[in-house]
Amino acid sequence: MANNAQQPPQLHLAEFTATQFLDIWKHFDVDGNGYIEGKELENFFRELEGARQGTGTDPSNVAFREKMKEFMHRFDKNADGKIEMSELAQILPTEENFLLCFRMFVGSSSEFMQAWRKHDEDRSGYIESNELKGFLSDLLHKANRKYDDKKLNEYTATILRMFDLNGDGKLGLSEMARLLPTEENFLLKFQSIKVSAEQFHSIFNFYDKDGSGYIDEQELDTLLKDLFEKNKLMVDAKSLSSYKKSIMALSDGGKLYRTELEIVICKDPSV
Repeated sequence: MANNAQQPPQLHLAEFTATQFLDIWKHFDVDGNGYIEGKELENFFRELEGARQGTGTDPSNVAFREKMKEFMHRFDKNADGKIEMSELAQILPTEENFLLCFRMFVGSSSEFMQAWRKHDEDRSGYIESNELKGFLSDLLHKANRKYDDKKLNEYTATILRMFDLNGDGKLGLSEMARLLPTEENFLLKFQSIKVSAEQFHSIFNFYDKDGSGYIDEQELDTLLKDLFEKNKLMVDAKSLSSYKKSIMALSDGGKLYRTELEIVICKDPSV
């Protein structure tokens, strides 16, 4: 069993199924941080070049280093020196390219939040497996992709395996947002400033001046400014506007209720 685990999945450059794509990703993303970087990246590129040339390659070779540089320039869209899952989906010929299909449907964080609101039907703060099927069915339909029930079930199971980090059979907002490219994943910006449940309720009550149970866009603007300032983090007007737009996409006609904001800025949302 241990010997099998050490063998990299074969990069044959034929069309990969969604499941094979995931196996390749999990093999090379050794530390599970959502990127292929450093030694992981070197190993991946060596296997990729071996698959292309049909022979082994030497990472210390100058030509290898040059090719790797060109490769990163082409595929590392945000130039952070790492390969994200969505970037890998453009490199490997994945069957029906379901990850790129997703990004065509929700290419920005505000579109992502709108899709989240639609498919988190019971407002639980999670998309469960039955809701995820509807989500994927929608995006495949919008991208004009043909699929059958068997394929839809495979995609659903694959997405769950990719992003259900705690294995509870459902996806939280931050887990699902990993489908977005890094620069669009505004939730990453809130990881370091998330508050406890007790702090969250105090903050929400402070900005919900009339006790209506919701805050509006202007109140959210002030809340976010104060939150970043309190944590001594700089945020420019453009970024603040983008975060606000994304969060307000969760709102009900401009009314952002407690449970909706809670899943964004609370460490342990109670929903």
